[in-house]
Amino acid sequence: MSLEKLQALAEKAQADFKEAIVESVIAFGELTLTVDRERIVEIMAKLKQAPYRFHQLIDVCGADYPKRALRFDVVYHLLSLTQNIRLRVKLQTDEVLPVPSIRSVYPNADWYEREAFDMYGMLFSNHPDLRRLLTDYGFQGHPLRKDFPMTGHVEVRYDEEQKRVIYEPVKLTQEYRKFDFLSPWEGAQYVLPGDEKAKV
Repeated sequence: MSLEKLQALAEKAQADFKEAIVESVIAFGELTLTVDRERIVEIMAKLKQAPYRFHQLIDVCGADYPKRALRFDVVYHLLSLTQNIRLRVKLQTDEVLPVPSIRSVYPNADWYEREAFDMYGMLFSNHPDLRRLLTDYGFQGHPLRKDFPMTGHVEVRYDEEQKRVIYEPVKLTQEYRKFDFLSPWEGAQYVLPGDEKAKV
């Protein structure tokens, strides 16, 4: 994408949305608009119409910055096939402030917003069915948060004796592996596991 085309798009968006655009950045051949959380539905509705024509919502995802006051970025990726342009729109929120749902503008945002809620705990107001999507119903926590423990909280397994699914605290069945980072192709100074079976 040409830099001039992206610059023209950024200037037009800045003129149309004025104070609703917090920041406009062109990097790595893509334009990113950081916008006011409360005006996201209005902005998305205008971006979908002419002259912008971003008819496709490709993805809604998140990013976690736990040291910030508004720790989450909600990131929307849009595509205009008629102009051959991709646009990234993002906003900031936290665990308490809800982001207005853009389902009314892009119906496919439904499951994307549910996934962001499930993985990060981001709240979306006016969403008709905001519940977990990828994790189990009894799951605790939000796995993509930076403060989520590496081993999780509970694990799920089927117990043959009880004939049902049970939840248990996570147990590591083996010690963490220690790697020496030596390449076997460069000749490790010890017998590699499995080499003892090779014919001499």
